[in-house]
Amino acid sequence: MFSFFKKKPTATALSAQAQPAATVEVVQVALERRNWLAKLKTGLRKTGSGITGVFTGTRIDDVLYEDLESALLMADTGVKATQYLLDDLKQRVKDSKATDPAAVKDLLVESLTSLLAPLEKTLVIGQHKPCVIMVAGVNGAGKTTSIGKLTQHLTNNGASVLLAAADTFRAAAREQLSVWAQRASVEIISQQGGDPAAVTFDAVSAGKARAKDVVLVDTAGRLPTQLHLMEELKKIKRVVQKADATAPHEVLLVIDGNTGQNALTQVKTFDDALQLSGLIVTKLDGTAKGGVLAAIARERPVPVYFIGVGEKLEDLETFNAREFAQALLS
Repeated sequence: MFSFFKKKPTATALSAQAQPAATVEVVQVALERRNWLAKLKTGLRKTGSGITGVFTGTRIDDVLYEDLESALLMADTGVKATQYLLDDLKQRVKDSKATDPAAVKDLLVESLTSLLAPLEKTLVIGQHKPCVIMVAGVNGAGKTTSIGKLTQHLTNNGASVLLAAADTFRAAAREQLSVWAQRASVEIISQQGGDPAAVTFDAVSAGKARAKDVVLVDTAGRLPTQLHLMEELKKIKRVVQKADATAPHEVLLVIDGNTGQNALTQVKTFDDALQLSGLIVTKLDGTAKGGVLAAIARERPVPVYFIGVGEKLEDLETFNAREFAQALLS
């Protein structure tokens, strides 16, 4: 069974002095995670600067809380999540008897971590063979690129992957996915102008016949307001179930962090149609709307498997609530 992505070093592993090879690996993983956290901190600066600026004063008063409310709303945290954070923060301030605004910022990290914690979940591969993963998302969200990065990480961790180019409406999507397939040295099922559901059925059948660990299905990008296209997604899911009664095992939605509250709307709509199992949140480095994760946690807590802050392979990583809160408010 595979658990993705990089495992965090444990105290036991760090103390394994009798296993120098393992120690080197643990140190390497820790270093890579530190590098990732530095990128995350930089990537969230546009969102975080407006919030952290609230705590530069010398008093904890109504003005501070009003400014914080405005900053959270500007970061697209949403009304419900903003109210939750303010209420929780005020209680923490009262319980801790904090008197310094800097201490209040630390307490906000705790409040945000608590709110986001339900979104933490690890993608586990191996309970089904193949594990069939449907990936949806509107055009421009970074769906195909995220599939490519996920493919590379899966193969790096020893999983055999088969790609299904079911985004048959956009030739560029097939070509882009083919490039990722070549880069990761994996097989791809593709048909020019073919029916997306038929491509998916062929891919799942081939994945079973070839004993693949994972079948990744790139579905056509669409807007949730395009009802006929949403019906096509439902059809793909039904066809997947015909090829494998237990599938799809994961249904992921890729959302663009730049779209703020619109991303929350997409999550609700796609979840209603497909029963999402997880999210991939991209482009957090280009937005001042990173607070939308808090809105998702409060209003539609679909797990966030991965977040991205750049175009490189290593710029997609597992989501950790405390890391996110600390990076945002650092």
